[in-house]
Amino acid sequence: MFSVLPIYFFILMGFTAKKIFKEEINERTLVLLSLYFFQPILIFWGLTKRPIDYEFIASPIAYLSIVLVILVLLIPLSKLLFKQRQNQSIYLATSLVGNTGNLGIPLGIAIFGIESVPYTSIINIANILFIYIFSVYFFAREQFQLKDAVYSILKIPGIWFALLALFINYNGITINEHVYAALEMGAYTSMVIQLLIFGIYLSSVKVRTMPWHLSLNISFIKHILLPIAGIIFIVNFTDLNAFVASILIMELMVPLAVNNVNIAALYNCRPYDVAATVLVSTALFVALLYFYIEMINYFIK
Repeated sequence: MFSVLPIYFFILMGFTAKKIFKEEINERTLVLLSLYFFQPILIFWGLTKRPIDYEFIASPIAYLSIVLVILVLLIPLSKLLFKQRQNQSIYLATSLVGNTGNLGIPLGIAIFGIESVPYTSIINIANILFIYIFSVYFFAREQFQLKDAVYSILKIPGIWFALLALFINYNGITINEHVYAALEMGAYTSMVIQLLIFGIYLSSVKVRTMPWHLSLNISFIKHILLPIAGIIFIVNFTDLNAFVASILIMELMVPLAVNNVNIAALYNCRPYDVAATVLVSTALFVALLYFYIEMINYFIK
């Protein structure tokens, strides 16, 4: 548990900085730097970290399969739960997007050791692709028509960097060690910036005005429905070894991603409400972490 807590230091740093310096800190500048510069580096680094093999391919495919099945179920459910289209968009865009990078990668190291990094990295890439395709669409549709929303997705460089990284990895092209060291620096910088952004937006969240109905419905999907569906799918429909299966389940259990706030801010889709839902999810995760680990031990052995 204590190995996870230092991650929240950077969230507190962003929170404190915004409280002290207020308007001197422009959070949108950090969002743009993160989304268009540092996250592409994170994606490229993660996809070139390990040679492509069966487990490397199967784990993100299983992750995306689980998430997409639940997404199909959530589309009609969102219309029953929420009357406002913007609430529906936030519900669909955020409920399935976990913090697989900032929290998932270090949590994997804490629980499973350094050997987990290639798998948490590739699952994080799958999660990022889901964000850039589906979450971006749901956030962007509040401002744009379908054609414009699709165009806005294609403008995000992370997708193109992912394709380039896969091409390099598949063809066995070697990356210079000094270049790789620079990529690693950029990848960790991306994680830190996202945590700072989260803290900055949390500084403006007021408990009395939090969107509890939206937040709790999203947290139910993220912390109850998705982990249960993931365990059922992995145990019954995959042949992943116990080590990789455990990592995959852990990644399904992590709280909502800070990146949700980045994308919501980019498209002006109530980023403060999104930050509030991430806060509720994070608090629930801390409370449930011990039980999650026991669940993994019980089902995966």
